[in-house]
Amino acid sequence: MNVRSHDRALRGDLNLQVGTQAHGTARTPVASARPAGRERLIVVEDDPVTRTMLVDYFSDNNFDVVGAGSCTECRQALRARTDLVFLDVQLPDGDGFELAKEIQATSNAGIIFVTRRDTDVDRILGLEVAGDHYVTKPINLRDLLARARSVLRRRSIDRKAARNHNSIAFGDWIIDLTRRELLGNEGKPVALTRAEFDLLAALVGADGRPLSRDYLIEVVSNRQAEVDIRTVDALVARLRRKLVGSGTPVIATVTGVGYKLALSERL
Repeated sequence: MNVRSHDRALRGDLNLQVGTQAHGTARTPVASARPAGRERLIVVEDDPVTRTMLVDYFSDNNFDVVGAGSCTECRQALRARTDLVFLDVQLPDGDGFELAKEIQATSNAGIIFVTRRDTDVDRILGLEVAGDHYVTKPINLRDLLARARSVLRRRSIDRKAARNHNSIAFGDWIIDLTRRELLGNEGKPVALTRAEFDLLAALVGADGRPLSRDYLIEVVSNRQAEVDIRTVDALVARLRRKLVGSGTPVIATVTGVGYKLALSERL
């Protein structure tokens, strides 16, 4: 079957789904010059049918796309600048969660997990590790496109903000929005996951206004509400454990709304 033709025929269907299991030897993509003005994506997927469909679909939507069938091929593709990675969790030569940690340590690329593994534990782990989104198969292509554009927009805003040093002090801590660091007493760094940092930065930036759980879901992941409400609560609980020292709660619960920063910020 011609996958490109099949995809185009069904492009108008909002719920186009892919779940076909195919077997074959993945080919390492040949690197090419990056088209000017196009953001570069890597599709890390061992099923050649799904991988080809995603590569074709996002290429047709004006992205520069490279396919990778394994962790090894992904590492090779990451040698060139990359803006976003679609990452399967189960790969033939490694674990997608571990690969995501490598990507986060060596690249500024966003990460969207695209996988069949749909347990709450997997979703939360993906968010804690590095994921901007966690999408389960079968895939809704238009939804995935919207999520990809959302991640890339947010990262573009972050890059613009990075041109100005932007630090905010609150209580015993200083959050550096440019370097994405949280410093405690005597400038000691406080280790935060990506999701924890994004959630805390949103609360700090709200100037004491309460933020709803639904809004915080958007901040950390844009996933299904049933899972993400619990995830937001879990992230807040972890932040509360990490932000101790002044004796005053840093994050307060606003009944019926969500959460707010309980300390006064100062520039």
